[in-house]
Amino acid sequence: MRHKKLSFLALAAVTAVALAGCAGGDSGSPAVTPEAAPTFAAGSTMEAIASAGEITIGTKFDQPLFGLVGPDGTPEGFDVEIGKIIAAKLGIAPEKIKWVETVSANREPFIQQGEVDVVVATYTINDKRKEVISFAGPYYEAGQSILTLSDNDTIKSEDDLVGQPVCSVTGSTPAANLEALGAQVVLTDTYTNCLEPLRTGQVVAVSTDNVILAGLAAQNEGEFKVVGEPFTQEPYGIGLAKDDTDFRMFINDVLEESYGDGTYEAAWESTAGSVLPFVEPPAVDRY
Repeated sequence: MRHKKLSFLALAAVTAVALAGCAGGDSGSPAVTPEAAPTFAAGSTMEAIASAGEITIGTKFDQPLFGLVGPDGTPEGFDVEIGKIIAAKLGIAPEKIKWVETVSANREPFIQQGEVDVVVATYTINDKRKEVISFAGPYYEAGQSILTLSDNDTIKSEDDLVGQPVCSVTGSTPAANLEALGAQVVLTDTYTNCLEPLRTGQVVAVSTDNVILAGLAAQNEGEFKVVGEPFTQEPYGIGLAKDDTDFRMFINDVLEESYGDGTYEAAWESTAGSVLPFVEPPAVDRY
């Protein structure tokens, strides 16, 4: 297709909101006006996408607050809004975005094979992934945490996961972290598929980024809770083709502009802000 880490108190507040019955989700997307006839260097990815008048963006389809398919079949959430902000700077309206489901295991292949132009999908930047793709951002920093049944009082921190069956997702950073920790990692393709094993006692916990777990807890009122402090730092970036430096720098410029003009915060408040407190975005890494 080529054309601040949340505090324990903040997480406690998230859980309280979830137990109070907040389901999370999109409370109405902020208006993002596409640029009128933007111009870019000939031969650049930006020029190719703008000339085509459409962009293909990979995102999650099952992540409450960040990327969840709505009743009309269109994904909604914070990652989706970030994708719309980038598209707008290329002159592309939301209805001209093609959304492709990207689960943790297929994000790099989809980028490498040209199935998508970018991936915005709770996508942690790390050195291993940067060997095969490039990242713009980060635009958010999460941290790995733990989801248990609401009546479970034995799992309180990552130390309690050692030797225990814990569900996570194939190809994800959290799964690798759990393996290094010494947990018995039970793998599936999406985090929602971890919930039934948790309900039935096949696993004692689900572990991934705190913002993802908060969304799952909020969506399933009273069943689950997020416990303990985040025990990693997970900077979310926007995946794109390896060594497409001009496109990466363009996206970094778009992100920084959104921080200053209010569109980033508006995107947050209309989506994840229904459950999670706003935190200032991290500085982008212009490596």
